[in-house]
Amino acid sequence: MPAYRYEALDADGKPASGLLEADNARAVRSALRARALVPLAVTPVAAQVTADAVGTGLGRWRRRAFAATALAVWTRQLAGLVGAGLPLERALAALADEAEQPRQRELIAHLRAEVNAGSSFARALASAPREFDEVYRAVIAAGEQSGALGAVLERLADDLEASQALRAKLLAAALYPAIVSVVALLIVVFLVTYVVPQVAGVFGGTQRALPTLTLAMLALSDLVRHWGWLLLLALAGAGVALALALRQPGFRLRFDAAWLRLPLLGRLARGYNAARFAGTLAMLAGAGVPILKALQAAAETLANRALRADALEALAQVREGAPLAAALAARKRFPGLLAMFARLGEQTGTLPQMLQRAATQQSAEVQRRALALATVLEPLLIVAMGLIVMLIVLAVLLPIIEMNTWVR
Repeated sequence: MPAYRYEALDADGKPASGLLEADNARAVRSALRARALVPLAVTPVAAQVTADAVGTGLGRWRRRAFAATALAVWTRQLAGLVGAGLPLERALAALADEAEQPRQRELIAHLRAEVNAGSSFARALASAPREFDEVYRAVIAAGEQSGALGAVLERLADDLEASQALRAKLLAAALYPAIVSVVALLIVVFLVTYVVPQVAGVFGGTQRALPTLTLAMLALSDLVRHWGWLLLLALAGAGVALALALRQPGFRLRFDAAWLRLPLLGRLARGYNAARFAGTLAMLAGAGVPILKALQAAAETLANRALRADALEALAQVREGAPLAAALAARKRFPGLLAMFARLGEQTGTLPQMLQRAATQQSAEVQRRALALATVLEPLLIVAMGLIVMLIVLAVLLPIIEMNTWVR
């Protein structure tokens, strides 16, 4: 039965709202009157939920009902209920009742209504592609076909949580250097735009030439104070131009390929994407998804377009009969570790387990490199900030020192 959102008044005139499932809006109004409520508005939630989830109309500007962390938690809760033997329809009803946010409650009620109408869970999820990506739906479909939906949901929750943990650790490693850089930039701008001009006002009446460093700082101060807004506009324009250029497939492919060639960040990007690719492929293959479909879905999870192109070329080779390990080994952008574990998995018949082991090792390597890079960057940023502040202080002090010399 479809779900409806209602607004009503109780016997005391207090407003009430919520969700009800019924055959039509008239049945909802009858149910509200049976509860001693006066219905004011009854609207179906399916159309709005679909618009938000697909990303059409106003829905494209709204935030998703499930953020990445919330989706992992919800999947874990659903896995626990289904694994305990609760029917899917009742599990969804329980989660809808426990949902804290209205949009989550409406989305789950919509999924429950689709399941009650006879749709499979994977097909119900397909009505909200903005919330549940292709990999998520493929794993659910495989779990339904194999009759092990609870176990597959547990594996899916593990993968979502592992991905979130990796992102959180990378963000934590980059957060401190970013904060130090922003604070250093603000301090330098303040010194250049306020402190240095004060020096120009004090020594402007003297007939002696100012030190070269002071003159350079004064020139920089004039540039920032008079043309700073133009520099900001130029930077913003460059950012917008880059964002528009990245929407072009050809430019995005070349940009991502060049990014992978960077000395430090390139290796991090390769490792992160390889870990994501291997983990997704292991989860799909372990759930019983055919290898060609699993490769296609895993390739779509790659944020780097150059690596995605390599994965699709590997898919073409596998479709023609080549082993997965050989297809991955021919793509030099993928780490050699991935092809090695794929070869071991194909030889021993444990491809999902070997791919998951490769994903785990790649994730650990990415975390180690990110933490090492952050550990090196922190003192370097502090030293760089100290040097810049020292130059500004010297530019202020040198005229004072020379003035003392003149007086003597």
